Amino acid sequence: MTSQTATPAAGDAALVLAALRGNISRIDNHLLELLAERSRVAADIGLAKRLSDRPLHDAGREREHARLLGEAGSRLGLPGHVVRRLYLLLAGHAFDAQLPLPEPVADAATPPDSDAFRLARLEPGRPRTVVRVGEAALGAGTFEVIGGPCAVESARQVQAAADHARACGVRIMRGGAFKPRTSPYEFQGLGLPGLALLAEAAHSRGMAVVTEVLDPAHAADVAAQADMLQIGARNMQNVPLLRACARTGRPVMLKRGAGATLREWLCAAEYLLLEGNPDVVLCERGIRTWERETRNTLDLSAVVAMRRMTHLPVMVDPSHAAGRNELILPLCRGAHAVGADGVIVEMHPCPAEALCDRRQALSPAELRAIATELHLKEVMP
Repeated sequence: MTSQTATPAAGDAALVLAALRGNISRIDNHLLELLAERSRVAADIGLAKRLSDRPLHDAGREREHARLLGEAGSRLGLPGHVVRRLYLLLAGHAFDAQLPLPEPVADAATPPDSDAFRLARLEPGRPRTVVRVGEAALGAGTFEVIGGPCAVESARQVQAAADHARACGVRIMRGGAFKPRTSPYEFQGLGLPGLALLAEAAHSRGMAVVTEVLDPAHAADVAAQADMLQIGARNMQNVPLLRACARTGRPVMLKRGAGATLREWLCAAEYLLLEGNPDVVLCERGIRTWERETRNTLDLSAVVAMRRMTHLPVMVDPSHAAGRNELILPLCRGAHAVGADGVIVEMHPCPAEALCDRRQALSPAELRAIATELHLKEVMP
């Protein structure tokens, strides 16, 4: 009797949900039409200002208009600060459209002495690589936030992490099934069973999976469940592992070694490309210096240099660079400012209980703050 009465209720709920989603889609499409109309009017305003020799920007008027819109939003039940922030975003877009476009920047010349990484190097006429992983397109011009736990610890932990990650808009979930640790007595991960837990948690929520491979013999098994393979800093120059991961056909994220030069890093990427795998993403995760206030020293200048040396996307891992969760959001901002294609960060549902690198684990709220501010924001060319 219970099962017979439950089915119609579930069906009714599905119909209600479908109707509500239809309303959201209708409203979103109407908003897009209004935004397009606003953009056209803003362009006309810019033309009128130029014809009358008036400045494009009237700071006093814009501040007052933003204040009035915030008050109007509050009366409608919308947070005033959200309305003001949205207006400033739209105003900025309008000013960009009214200003004359700068001359396009020519492609950088081929880096000198770059025959050792001839497939990875940037050349005139060679397009920048876009690596597609699930719903995400790394290198396509928007800032991607990859998040998830340092290590898969249990089904309950990884399911909770997946819920929080997806709620933050994460499209690629990270998680370690095999964990290379400095001490052999530390938690080493759950191996392939842990990867199965990660894959189920992420895929069931519409997210792709990136995870580290340690052993060439495991590459194919990991690739069967993960959407992207990660080669960690300790293994950047492990040639058999590079070749094994490349041959799986899965996209590969290659982290920079703690003591590696940029050219050594690109030569390691060359091994992946030479195996016929074009889907390579580089990841700066900090280098070893004499500084001990942070776990490593994040080399953001490497991101800038790499954009002039290679066509491959460049991500940043501020978690392993900082080693301290309170530093990660500012470093994510820095990564975006210098033109990185995104960040990969560690988040645990309960950081104090993490079995691996708990000091650098973000809380779900901290991941949400990063994603809200930076996820899918345009990347500086």
